[in-house]
Amino acid sequence: MRYKLLLLTSDNQRYRSLLESCHLPEIEILGDETQHISQANIWLAEPSLAAPLLPHGKHMIWMQSTIAGVDALVKPRQRKDYQLTNVRGIFGPLMSEYLFGYLLAHQREHSVYRSQQAQKIWRPGSFKTLRGQHLLLLGTGNIAKHIAQTAKHFGMHVTGINRGAKPTLSFDNVDTLANLPHYLTQADAIASILPSTPDTRGALNAQTLSLIKPDGILFNLGRGDVLDLDALYLQLKENNSQHAILDVFNQEPLPQHHPIWTLENVIITPHIAAPSFPEQVVEIFADNYHKLLRGERLSHEVNFERGY
Repeated sequence: MRYKLLLLTSDNQRYRSLLESCHLPEIEILGDETQHISQANIWLAEPSLAAPLLPHGKHMIWMQSTIAGVDALVKPRQRKDYQLTNVRGIFGPLMSEYLFGYLLAHQREHSVYRSQQAQKIWRPGSFKTLRGQHLLLLGTGNIAKHIAQTAKHFGMHVTGINRGAKPTLSFDNVDTLANLPHYLTQADAIASILPSTPDTRGALNAQTLSLIKPDGILFNLGRGDVLDLDALYLQLKENNSQHAILDVFNQEPLPQHHPIWTLENVIITPHIAAPSFPEQVVEIFADNYHKLLRGERLSHEVNFERGY
């Protein structure tokens, strides 16, 4: 069987060049013209670009997502009669760099010293060490595991939240989302890396956010809809010793009129904590394609019911 591959990415030419340098037998890379959508039986695609075209992909049997988040493809009324795989296992180091870059800068008071430098002031501060602090990770998947391992190097105590309180390597203890309030009161730093599911949406709401320690710092790195952004704005406006580092939002780009832009105790980044690099995506795609040819199970298959 000869497979026909459709590229639906923001950089089709880059992906085409990388794919052509791989040894991918029995495959034809199609152009991105409209007529090719119905012809292709494999898609390498960004979910947001692929979702509106699903009804036209009549022959598509497998889609490889270029990113981890496939929310647009697993909505209740979306088509599910094909195999969907995403990208995993490459984001842990990137996300860990992002989180600890900001966390260390916060704890070591980088902004204070930068301000003092501008005024030529020599005044030692009262920075905190990460050793002995409590890191709460909402999620215990591959990304969270890598963050937990990094946290252990700094001597932190790490708690994880997952569906079944399943013990996980590098975590001191793991519990369920139902017990989240108990751990929010103890955590010095909190990072949400949860997928978007009916159980996780709105998990960080006005009630739970009110439990964060007076000097706690919150990271939202997974899905925007886990966090009630309006509630967080009100929380941080009234508690300026608390901080938030936000990389994902329910609506992206974040609307300019949202008041959270104006808070000094918030850092907003444009969904850049852990980007997908085409070279890594193509490596995963090529490995899965060879598995398809051999009739083996593909890696990183998405469960449509769970949403990840």
